[in-house]
Amino acid sequence: MSTIETKGLTKVYRTYKKAPGLWGAIKGLGHREYQDVRAVDDVSFSIEEGEFVGFLGPNGAGKTTVLKMLSGLLNPTSGSAKVLGFVPWERKDEMKRQFSLLMGQKNALWWDLPARESLELNRAIYGIETARYRQIVGGLTELLDVTDKLDTMVRELSLGERMKMELIAALLHSPKVLFLDEPTIGLDVTSQKKVREFLRQYNGEHKIVTMLTSHYMQDIEELCQRVIIIDHGRIFFDGPLASIIDRFATHKILDLQFAQVVTRPFTEYGEVLEQTPQSVRLKVARARVSETCLALLQACQVTDISVQEPPVEEVIRQLFGEHAQERATENALARA
Repeated sequence: MSTIETKGLTKVYRTYKKAPGLWGAIKGLGHREYQDVRAVDDVSFSIEEGEFVGFLGPNGAGKTTVLKMLSGLLNPTSGSAKVLGFVPWERKDEMKRQFSLLMGQKNALWWDLPARESLELNRAIYGIETARYRQIVGGLTELLDVTDKLDTMVRELSLGERMKMELIAALLHSPKVLFLDEPTIGLDVTSQKKVREFLRQYNGEHKIVTMLTSHYMQDIEELCQRVIIIDHGRIFFDGPLASIIDRFATHKILDLQFAQVVTRPFTEYGEVLEQTPQSVRLKVARARVSETCLALLQACQVTDISVQEPPVEEVIRQLFGEHAQERATENALARA
């Protein structure tokens, strides 16, 4: 049985449409107009034990709403979901002890207490034995390099140190499912790398299901073998990260080094991204890569040539743009 399974999960919010100005506010006292907003629309997927899944989408796509429903914070409008065999919004204690939700923009630790006391409070809530608690905290703080920060007030910790403590609090009770919503938001490069290394190691050792939302594509590339992409509440891709480039990238990047100065233009071969007297970087359609390489080797004294896939971030950005354009066209046709 899958650790997480959803079928037709849907969440509709009813929002009030206020007319502009004071007169609009007065009119709203007597008569209000509402509209339904589908934050999540017929979402279905399943995740097996040990999978590390990236959950991607532009702002407002429905990612956080899905995570909140899977963690029991929200009730769906329709559809079903099972997490570890439990219905999340029934909020049974057995399930609560087996999952964690870490949101990068929400504080889970007590702001005016030392981090150690916040963790101790979590220990009492989850009923963790003292000896096991000390072992877990000792191991996690050492891995994240924050052992010397346990007695520091949470409000006095840097953002990176606080996020590491939040992560320790989320893993204190050894959950089987971990939901991470922008865990590296606002962190510096060093802290991001440390958190990524920790998550990779922890997932590999404990085989817990991890769902990660992030706008930092390096998080996704380094941690996730599979990605689910959602936009306007609907899933439109679910598969290996490598398949995104295979399916959606329309071009490749050619880097060439020359034995001597070359002044000729290269626009006939593709889009020139960068050019120096003895090198050029070209953006070439995937279907024309072989013939372009052959033509360049014949036309110039090439000392080195490399063919690269475009950055995943660029492909995802292009994918979101194309999908938004498709939706705009569909809406225009529907109105017509």
